[in-house]
Amino acid sequence: MSKEVEIKFRVDDLRALARRLRAAGFRQVTRRTHESNTLYDLPGQKLRKRGEVLRLRKYGSTCLLTHKARGTAGRHKTRVETETRIENGEQFHKILQALGYLPSFRYEKFRAEWSDGKGHVVLDETPIGFFGEIEGPARWIDHTARLLGIARDSYMTDTYAGLFYAWKRRTRSRANEMTFRAVRDG
Repeated sequence: MSKEVEIKFRVDDLRALARRLRAAGFRQVTRRTHESNTLYDLPGQKLRKRGEVLRLRKYGSTCLLTHKARGTAGRHKTRVETETRIENGEQFHKILQALGYLPSFRYEKFRAEWSDGKGHVVLDETPIGFFGEIEGPARWIDHTARLLGIARDSYMTDTYAGLFYAWKRRTRSRANEMTFRAVRDG
């Protein structure tokens, strides 16, 4: 188990942000890679009501199962995260369903990861816009944000599900999931 500390922020220009990352001494550790995520919950949304997340992620050819405990959101979002690789995501999906967990939300994005050895910055191209995440120790997050020109009032601590549902209310989209096809067709 590890403690995840992070912020999200909107990105207007991915290329410009990548240039700022290089200038600040970051190196790209993963190229732009497709990522699909399915959140699972029990009937009655018991996990969501407790503020927990159970996620099955496919990032390129790697599958990961992640549990995130209830977090705290101040300037940064902090929560305990437990994660492990899964050999076969499709089979694990069947196991989760057999145990009573049902898919509750799907989202996808293209993600590139950067690091300076102390923390990570990710650049996400989602169906509802471009976002970045800075993850690491709280002081390092604030220092990195300043280096990249990200003001504190730009910090976001919401999940992608929360951002999607806020976007959906604003745009009156009929999409029910944050996938490229659903948002395009919704």
